[in-house]
Amino acid sequence: MAEEKASVEVEETTEAVQEVKEEVQTQQDPKEYLENFDWEKYEEGIERVDDTKLKEFEALVEENFVDTADEEVVQGKVVHMTDREAIIDINAKSEGVISLNEFRYNPDLKVGDKVEVLIDIREDKTGQLVLSHRKARTIMAWDRVNAAHDKEEIVQGFVKCRTKGGMIVDVFGIEAFLPGSQIDVKPIRDYDQYVGKTMEFKVVKINHEFKNVVVSHKALIEADIEEQKKEIIGQLEKGQVLEGIVKNVTSYGVFIDLGGVDGLIHITDLSWSRINHPNEVVELDQKMNVVILDFDDNKSRIQLGLKQLEKHPWDALGDEIKIGDKVKGKVVVIADYGAFIEVAEGVEGLIHVSEMSWSTHLRSAQDFVKVGDEVEAVVLTLDREDRKMSLGIKQLTPDPWTDITSKYPVGSRHKGIVRNFTNFGVFVEMEEGIDGLIYISDLSWTKKIKHPSEFVAVGDNLEVEVLELDVEGRKLSLGHKQTTENPWDKYAAEFAEGTVHKAAIFEVVDKGATVNFNEDIVGFVPSRHMEKEDGKKLGKGEEVEFKIIEFNKDFKRVVASHTAIFREQEERNVSTAKRKAAVAAEEAKTTLGDANSQLQALKEKMEADTKKK
Repeated sequence: MAEEKASVEVEETTEAVQEVKEEVQTQQDPKEYLENFDWEKYEEGIERVDDTKLKEFEALVEENFVDTADEEVVQGKVVHMTDREAIIDINAKSEGVISLNEFRYNPDLKVGDKVEVLIDIREDKTGQLVLSHRKARTIMAWDRVNAAHDKEEIVQGFVKCRTKGGMIVDVFGIEAFLPGSQIDVKPIRDYDQYVGKTMEFKVVKINHEFKNVVVSHKALIEADIEEQKKEIIGQLEKGQVLEGIVKNVTSYGVFIDLGGVDGLIHITDLSWSRINHPNEVVELDQKMNVVILDFDDNKSRIQLGLKQLEKHPWDALGDEIKIGDKVKGKVVVIADYGAFIEVAEGVEGLIHVSEMSWSTHLRSAQDFVKVGDEVEAVVLTLDREDRKMSLGIKQLTPDPWTDITSKYPVGSRHKGIVRNFTNFGVFVEMEEGIDGLIYISDLSWTKKIKHPSEFVAVGDNLEVEVLELDVEGRKLSLGHKQTTENPWDKYAAEFAEGTVHKAAIFEVVDKGATVNFNEDIVGFVPSRHMEKEDGKKLGKGEEVEFKIIEFNKDFKRVVASHTAIFREQEERNVSTAKRKAAVAAEEAKTTLGDANSQLQALKEKMEADTKKK
C-alpha cells in the first residue's frame, strides 16, 4: 500500500512538471526560448521550470510531507489496524507499522487517533519506514519528567508493584522509584494496599546518567501538615485533652499522631496497672483521647498520658482494707528483694522476701512465687497518702520461735541441714524459720579448720548440740564437736610432758618442723630441738624419738624435742661423774686425817720416852 502511494506521488509530480513545461513553450517566442535555453540542464535531462512554479511546488511538498529524520519524534495518525499492528500515517512518502504491544497501556486505541512516534529508521532494507511509539513516549516522558522536576509540578503516577524498600510507579511511561519512607508521613505497614492505584507525586530526584527517577507522595502532604502542625503547637496547653491516632508502638511507649504533631505516651502513663508491653493496652491506628502532661520550650517533644483521664485507683480504694486484713492478689512483678501483688486494679502491695518465710536464711523471691500466681497475704503497713502497702505471707503460719525453748533446749541434740557458710562459721537450718550458727571452733576437737568448706558442704545433714539460746534476739548457738567425746582428754595423759614417742619428720618449716604422732596430734619441733647427737639436724622423713616438752589441751598445742633425748643422758652422765668425784674426794680427805693423827701420836710417844730417860 505504501509503495502504491509513493508511485502515485511520483506520477503526480511528473505530470505537474510536464504541464509547466508545455505552458512555458506555448507562451514564449521560439527565438527567445532558444536564446535562453539551458543546454547544460537539457543534457542532464532536466527541463527548465519557472521559478514561481518551483516555489509553489516546494511549498506544496513542505505542506504535505514531513522531514523523516532519524531519531525524531513526530505526530502520526492511526489509519488502519489489524489484530497485531497499527498503520500510522506521518505524511511521509510511506506509512509506518507499529506493533500493538506498544499500545498495551491504551486498550481503547482506534483508527483516527493521534499518536506520537519516533522515526527509528527512514527506510529499512525493504524500503519500509520504521516507527516506534514506545521510544517516542520515553523521550517525551523524560522531557515531561525533567520539566516537572524543574518546575516542582505535581504529576500523576500509577503504582505498578512492590519492590525492595518501596514501590515502582509509572510516570509518563517511565518506571520511577517511590521509597517506602516517601509514601506517607506515617510509617506504612502494608505496601500492597497502594498497588494498582493512581496517585499524585512530586519528582524529587533525577539521575540522568543512570536514567533513574525518584518520586515522593509524602512531599505533597508535608507542606499542609507543617501548617497544621504550627497551628496545633500554638494551641497546646498542659492538661488539654486531644484526640490522636496510634502511630507507632515501642517497648517503652506509644507515639500518637495529633494531626501532624507527634506525642509520646510512656509505658508508665498508659495504665494505672502494671503492663509488660504497650500493646496490652493499645493497637496501631487506634483512635483515642489523650491528655497533655508536659512539653519542652519549643513544643517539639510532647509528653502525653492516657491513665490520667481516669481516677487514680488508690483514691477509689475502700476503707474496708486495713492493717492485719487478709487480701488476695496476683503477682505482677518479681524482683530479687520481693514481689509486687496487685490486690485491686492499679493498687499494688510489696511482699518483701523477708516476709515470705520465717526462715532467716534469705532466698530470692523467685523461690516462693512467680508472675501470674494468685496469692493470699496479710496487710502489714498501709499508707494511703504515699500510696504504699506492704504485705506478708509468713504471717499466715505460726511463728516457729513461739515454742523454741521447749523444742530446742540447751544441751539437746538434733540434726540440721547446712544452708550457708561464712568465714567464722556455718548456718544450719533446724526447721523452716529456725537457723542456728556453728562457730568454726565448734566444728572439730582436733582439726585446725581455716574455712568451714574444708569440713562440710552446703546441703549436708549435720548432728548438732544446742549450746546457747537467745529467744528475744532469735539467735541459736550450736556445736558439732560437742556431739562426740573430746579426744584431748585421753591425749593429756598419753602425751604428757616428759613422755617419749617415736615418729618421723612430716614437714620442715621456717622455725622448725612438724611431726604427726597420730591422726589428731600434730607436734611442733623447734629448730634448736632438731639437732642430732652428731651435731647435724633432722631432715624430712627421718624417724627418731621425741620427747614431749609442752602439752596444752585447751590450745591443742604439742611441742616435742629430739635433742632433749641425748642431752638428758649427757646431763645424767655428768651428774654421775660429779657424784663419784665427790665421794673420792671425801675418801681421800679421811685417809689423810688418819695419817696425821698417827704421826701426832708417834711424836707425842717419842717426846714422852725422851723425858723418861
